[in-house]
Amino acid sequence: MPSPLIRHLSLLLAIGWATAIFILSSQAGDALPPLISGLDKLLHALVFGVLGVLVLGSMKTSSRGVYTPGQALIAVVLVTLYGILDEFHQRYVPGRSAELLDIAADAVGGIIGVGIVWVLMKSRARNL
Repeated sequence: MPSPLIRHLSLLLAIGWATAIFILSSQAGDALPPLISGLDKLLHALVFGVLGVLVLGSMKTSSRGVYTPGQALIAVVLVTLYGILDEFHQRYVPGRSAELLDIAADAVGGIIGVGIVWVLMKSRARNL
C-alpha cells in the first residue's frame, strides 16, 4: 500500500505533469517540430498514460493495497477531461487546433496507464 508520502508525491507530480502538458500545448504551431503522421497520437497516449498513472497513484488504496474499479474509472475520467480541456485550450493557440482524435488518444493513454497500475497492484496483492 503506497504511503501517504508516496500519494502526496504522486499528486504533486500529477499537477506538475499537467502543468507541463499545458505549457507545451500553449506553444504556437510553428514553434513545434514536424511530427511523422500518426506519431502525435502515440505521443498523446504516452503523455496522458503517464498522467493516468500519477493520478491513480495519488489515490488511497484499500487495506489490501489495491485500487477499486471506481478509483480507476475516476482516474480515467479525470485524465480524459483534462485532455478535453487541453484540446479546447489549443483552439485558441496560434497554429494549433483541437482534434477529436487527440482526445481519443488521450483517453486511450489514460486507460492504458491506469489499467497497468490497477492490474499490477491487484496482482501484487494476490501474491502477498
